[in-house]
Amino acid sequence: MSTQVTSRIDELNRLGEETNSDLMHPTEPSRHAVSPHLTYPLHCNDLPRRNDLSRRNDPTRRILVLIPAYNEERFIASVVLKALRQASEVIVIDDGSSDETAYLAEAAGAYVIRHQQNKGKGAALQTGIHAIRCRELDVVVVLDADCQHCPEELDKVVAPVLMGKSDIVIGSRYLGNDNQVPWSRIWGHRLFNLIIRVTSGVNATDSQSGFRAFSPIALQALSFQSKSFSVESEMQFIASENKLRLTEVPITIQYNDKPKRPVVTHGFYVLNGVFQLISQMRPLLFFGLPSLLFFLIGLGLGVAVVSIYQHIQQVEVGYAMLSILLTVEGMLGMAIGIVLHFIRKLLLEFRNQFTP
Repeated sequence: MSTQVTSRIDELNRLGEETNSDLMHPTEPSRHAVSPHLTYPLHCNDLPRRNDLSRRNDPTRRILVLIPAYNEERFIASVVLKALRQASEVIVIDDGSSDETAYLAEAAGAYVIRHQQNKGKGAALQTGIHAIRCRELDVVVVLDADCQHCPEELDKVVAPVLMGKSDIVIGSRYLGNDNQVPWSRIWGHRLFNLIIRVTSGVNATDSQSGFRAFSPIALQALSFQSKSFSVESEMQFIASENKLRLTEVPITIQYNDKPKRPVVTHGFYVLNGVFQLISQMRPLLFFGLPSLLFFLIGLGLGVAVVSIYQHIQQVEVGYAMLSILLTVEGMLGMAIGIVLHFIRKLLLEFRNQFTP
């Protein structure tokens, strides 16, 4: 095994030198291309099956790894090689990368599905899941392409699924004591954990973890509305709606490189996605709760206006107008929340009725 890995690393080093040479001549078209039959859109039966299972530690385990990637040529080959030592096969969804991510992933032994343009992490995962949904697998693993996760810990993450104890396993960076997570990330993740726990009803210490494992039952239930990084949060809503068993296991997190975007900017980007997700998954809560608050404030102001009029025989026009505005807005908001709630309920019943 070590000889094979060493030879593969030597080959990738050579390929990296060729890639650097190509990048020195931007006017020349890249000669590194991925097989055209793996270009998105891809149907389940279109994906080739790997017959060489020599990389498996246990030939009886059918483990497939999905890796969404966007401009990750620095780490993708290493992640794929390490994952192949633990899994039957690896599929990389190249989300419109402008570098050599797709070529290096394929050279390292992964199948590659390409988006012609960047669509977002959620869309990339949806593409990968759609491509493998008809496969007979024991467990599907998702991990990030930036080498923050350790593929060597894959056995730990898939264990609860293989033992039949869980449908979704989240690798949590907060269950271990050895991870040096920056405080800015810790507080941001705590906020996200609280929001998702309250709205989905499913508790997790690391709702934003990208290292996860899914049982075949969970794989059939996964269908994402989120196109961006809020896709991890959506999985807790899916677990709640489909009564899937969710477990967490401790993992190691490595911050090897600077984030692609500032942490605060990324945090607000994710938060915006989470709020969009809540508005779609819990419309009654999202619209109804703030509207109820507006209605009660407007009602309170109306009582105050009446009380002032009784004492001084004068109408406080400003307070009266604000009271009317808040009361009407509150009533409209609650009505919108109720209508959307029942529409969503009817759509879910319709989907469940006609889904085999």
